[in-house]
Amino acid sequence: MTDKSDKTDGNGRKVTKKQVLMVTMMVVVAFGAWQYAAMNAGFRSEKAAWVRIPANATVEQAKDSIISSLGEDFGSKVARLWNGNIASSHGAYLIQPREKAWRVAKNIGQGRQTPVKVTFNNVRTFDRLAELLSSKMDFSKEDFLTDAARIAAADTLTAEQMTVQFLPDTYEAYWSATTDELIAKIRSNYARFWTPERKDKAASIGLTPMQASILASIVEEETNRRDERPAIARLYLNRLHKGMPLQADPTVKFAWGDPTVRRITGDMLKIESPYNTYKTAGLPPGVIRLPEASTIDAVLNAPPHNYIYMCARPDGSGRHDFTADYSTHLRNAANYRKKTFSTKK
Repeated sequence: MTDKSDKTDGNGRKVTKKQVLMVTMMVVVAFGAWQYAAMNAGFRSEKAAWVRIPANATVEQAKDSIISSLGEDFGSKVARLWNGNIASSHGAYLIQPREKAWRVAKNIGQGRQTPVKVTFNNVRTFDRLAELLSSKMDFSKEDFLTDAARIAAADTLTAEQMTVQFLPDTYEAYWSATTDELIAKIRSNYARFWTPERKDKAASIGLTPMQASILASIVEEETNRRDERPAIARLYLNRLHKGMPLQADPTVKFAWGDPTVRRITGDMLKIESPYNTYKTAGLPPGVIRLPEASTIDAVLNAPPHNYIYMCARPDGSGRHDFTADYSTHLRNAANYRKKTFSTKK
């Protein structure tokens, strides 16, 4: 007697329920084996790779980012295992060689980001700083500038006061961090730098913390020679304490708008600007670059001397000759012009 539940295949042969069940089990087992293999596939790469999921990405765009970052084979496995939640996955993830696909997908899906290192130094303008930071983070340059201005206004800070708080350093942050979060981290570092001891040192030489940073920015523009910076800092302090004009060429270049200028001309010295220290007494109102912490310390710990003049040496070493005597300074300057400009002819 034939079981009514039995069926026939395409050739008219009878297929029992038991056979259907066995085939189904085989399919399930095969799929399970494939799924297991996919989940436990390792990232076959000699180098780690970054996966970035932008905040405004679609699910398809996020999957494309995973695949393009990790390669078609491994990336496709991770993309299939990923939960597809953009809100929780927004961020950057560093994937290590041999890391399992299931773990990568889980980490991305749960937003277990890898912090990125944001380093900036040798930066002259706030606009350039915005470019550097936005290239490392998931926000635009325009967003950074707008939000920095908003924060400064809320704290009743001038643009100069806000800028000086961006101390060059290496900062760790999540790629998905907002502009507010990153700015708060950088400003906190600046606040920690100005310990009571450093504030006392600044006061002892007649400067506020901001003024010390402004002077440090001038010193840093004056020379790349770190060992000369303390002496140059003291020279400028001597001028300030004597009531002399600072007459710092880097401030004139800043006022002129071209820090690459090699020679200061008469027209440059006439420019009307609070940054032209040949015409304006005292320190300028803001930094002319973002000074390093070590240069600020060079100002705070500048060793005593009586020099008030300096002139670059004509040997191209980047070093300076210092003196307290004006006639000696004139001879140094004449020697510099003679050797430097005769060589260029």
